[in-house]
Amino acid sequence: MGYDTGVMSGAMIFIQEDLKATDTQIQVLAGVLNACALVGSLTAGRISDFIGRRYTIVVGAAVFFLGSLLMGLGLNFAMLIAGRCIAGVGVGYALMIAPVYSAEISTTSSRGCLSSLPEICISIGILFGYLANYLFRKLPLIYGWRVMLGVAMVPSVALALSVILMPESPRWLVMQGRIKDARGVLLRVSNSKEEAERRLGDIKAAVGIDKGCTDDLVHVTSKHHGEGVWKDLLLCPTPPVRRILTATVGIHIFQHATGIEAVLLYSPRIFKKAGLMTKNQQFLATIGIGVFKTVFILVAILLVDKAGRRKVLLSSLTGMILSLVGLGVVLTVVEHSPHRLIWAQILAVVFVLSFVSSFSSGIGPVTWVYCSEIFPLRLRAQGASLGVAINRLMNSAMSMSFISLYKAITIGGAFFLFAGIGVVAWVFYFCCLPETKGRALEEEMEEVFTKRGDKKPSKQHAVEMEKVEI
Repeated sequence: MGYDTGVMSGAMIFIQEDLKATDTQIQVLAGVLNACALVGSLTAGRISDFIGRRYTIVVGAAVFFLGSLLMGLGLNFAMLIAGRCIAGVGVGYALMIAPVYSAEISTTSSRGCLSSLPEICISIGILFGYLANYLFRKLPLIYGWRVMLGVAMVPSVALALSVILMPESPRWLVMQGRIKDARGVLLRVSNSKEEAERRLGDIKAAVGIDKGCTDDLVHVTSKHHGEGVWKDLLLCPTPPVRRILTATVGIHIFQHATGIEAVLLYSPRIFKKAGLMTKNQQFLATIGIGVFKTVFILVAILLVDKAGRRKVLLSSLTGMILSLVGLGVVLTVVEHSPHRLIWAQILAVVFVLSFVSSFSSGIGPVTWVYCSEIFPLRLRAQGASLGVAINRLMNSAMSMSFISLYKAITIGGAFFLFAGIGVVAWVFYFCCLPETKGRALEEEMEEVFTKRGDKKPSKQHAVEMEKVEI
């Protein structure tokens, strides 16, 4: 997914030239992958409850391979769009399940770091995509962009093969009653036998199996396949679940509403507006984005389990807001100046890099960490899938509207708008996102979102929940 995002920023320039596509068609091409990812993300939660977290990633990789193959062939614009749609479904699967799998297999002390790894791999993919733009830019026009897009088949195959070698989520195994298999996985991924048994006991309690049960295979009359989850999540949530849902929706909306997609997908156009006229200059500056994005995610990985999710998110947003204001000022000055301003070109690159660095050191990876860990176990897969659906919807909306937006309010005005949204996001994060660092995934997370005065579930509701879970 990262490679596809990065390579598309440059490939769109050549696609528009080769297929004589309009700006509107290019916007649709940029955003349709994420629109179709809605299908994948909304169905991946239920599927992962049926076939397991691990094989859901394999399914996503296979679907993405097919989409990449069609894009690489790209006989016409319709075929290109079809390939992007199919690849989008695969992206939806992977984006939903990868953070959930990482969170469910991790220990409490390392969960933030390991759940950030999907984001750093996406950033490495984006960097490779930018490098592919630069390396393949001089191929004949008819082949260049097709090679750029077709190469995306390689990481999808690598992902599918590597995931097959990994253990299944121990939490999913317990939900299927496979206690022996879950114990075996926990012994492999825990620091000690005692820790593995403690984690197993917590998971069994969360699923509704007695902690003292020593059976290797528990007969469950109704396996945990997501029955009643949407009702408990959307129609009649408890106050803590309602706050969890609000936090998930808000954090996914603001991750993209603050403008990251505009920078990642349309960076060559932004640099052209700043005065960098040649494709070489634009692509080299874009490679800088990929490098900074990858490097600064390492900062988030180092800090998220030490400083905490909340501090990292707020610090990240502060840097993004300042960078967006600076970029808006520079682009506005360039737009109203009849002369070529070297200092403005330099500052535009600096502010873009600082914006990407701020995003990558906080909001980029921590969004996925936070949303993969806050849902109760029974609601986690489908709650995460809902979050990914909203994330892809916002990504698609930003991708499909940026050109029209900057034509309507100027490119400087577009970044001032993103900065204003960033201020609103900062207030939301401060008020609605409590700290989750060091909290046990099974027992304590719902308590974080419980406020004094919340009513406990009624006895009838508790009985109904027990019937669903056991």
